[in-house]
Amino acid sequence: MRVLHYTWVDPQDRAGRGGGVRVYLQTLVAVQRSMPGWQVTTLASGLAHDLRDRAPRWRRCRVDHYEIVNSGTLAPSHADFASPAQIRHAATEAAFADFVTRTGPYDVIHFHTLEGLPAQALALRARLPQTRFLLSLHNYHAFCPQVNLWQRERAHCADFEAGKRCATCLPVQPNPATTRLAYRIETLLARLGMGPGREVYDRLWQPLMKAAWRARRALRRVPVRHSPRAGPPVTRRSDFVGLINAHCDAVLAVSERTRQLALGFGLRAVTTCYIGSDQAAHWSATAPRPLPARIDPFQPLRLIYLGYMRADKGFDFLLDALGALPPELAGCLHLTVAARRGEARVMAQLRALEPRLAGLDWRDGYARDALDTLLAQVDCGIVPPLWEDNLPQVALEMHARHIPILTSDRGGAQELGGSPALRFRAGDVQDFARLIARLVAGEVRLDAYWHGARVPPDMGQHLADLARFYEGGQ
Repeated sequence: MRVLHYTWVDPQDRAGRGGGVRVYLQTLVAVQRSMPGWQVTTLASGLAHDLRDRAPRWRRCRVDHYEIVNSGTLAPSHADFASPAQIRHAATEAAFADFVTRTGPYDVIHFHTLEGLPAQALALRARLPQTRFLLSLHNYHAFCPQVNLWQRERAHCADFEAGKRCATCLPVQPNPATTRLAYRIETLLARLGMGPGREVYDRLWQPLMKAAWRARRALRRVPVRHSPRAGPPVTRRSDFVGLINAHCDAVLAVSERTRQLALGFGLRAVTTCYIGSDQAAHWSATAPRPLPARIDPFQPLRLIYLGYMRADKGFDFLLDALGALPPELAGCLHLTVAARRGEARVMAQLRALEPRLAGLDWRDGYARDALDTLLAQVDCGIVPPLWEDNLPQVALEMHARHIPILTSDRGGAQELGGSPALRFRAGDVQDFARLIARLVAGEVRLDAYWHGARVPPDMGQHLADLARFYEGGQ
């Protein structure tokens, strides 16, 4: 079996870009490469650019990993929000076709996103009758140039109003020329041996880029002005849907909620295929973690939030909800936050919670190999997204250890538990308080939650599930 995996970032990216999808793909590729008879190649696009303007081309980075350089489609998607090149860019399509022709043939090309490639690249399927094209929906890039159905970086977008809301979606207008220049410098640094993981990049370049982006957000809050060539944003969604329906042999949703949304956006056939996790082995080695028999300020309910201090992930909501709790409830909670330092406003709000809670522990991110220690004393996890988060890795990491998770009713994390016992309405401070009050009062039983809980697939099982689609099954 010869498989090509595509995503916009190198699965081994030392800068840690790509989030949970990159972590998943890194694990999946390692398992597939360990299987006898499998030849697995990875391709990235949208980040690497030459200092001078040149036509898109591809190059080998290391054994079995390649990248397209000078792609006309920038990645990630919001770097060139709703650009016409997200649909068509002939030179990038030609570079992709040349790469597939010269390094193939492949039995399967598995797209984990189309960010960094024009969607029209899928039309190559018509010239490859022996190659199956699969698309996994890890986010909503095909339907939303912001990828997460997140309006103006502050609210869930349930209706894009035939594209009208897309035209004013971003509070800060992207500057593709500036982004491309930054990528050119990053590519040069990497070629000089000063890329991610090196002091020049990690201690100088990356902090400089983050500071520049924060300054831009603070100073320029203007709506996106679309090029006349782009057409209305509704055309983007319909073009993506049409190309996927015409050329993908299978579309895989990583959660049932993702599948439902994708069908609602116009895809004809979508199958739910929960992703595997290298954390799944903990399931058989652990038992369901019970809630404390008694909860009070001296024996608090220990909660943990893992991931990013981002509004769409629900972190701002969590701070607001905890701050609004009656003192007698807040005083019965101990909160651990394992997330990289956020903006000054967010950190100040987090610190202000400390005197209200029984305890507060902040850690500037976490290493996956330290999870067992980090989660040892936790009673419940919190995954409170305001967006339809497809299936966050942090939820899998906790669920695999039989840690019950308080989730919002958006996204795929709510599907891991077998009942709505720990679910609250997304963004609803009062409903969150209701759930906390029931937990503190000892009114929540988790029998049904664990009885119907979804057993997390390990990568071996997930590989077997994928093989069905690779070989032509549905």
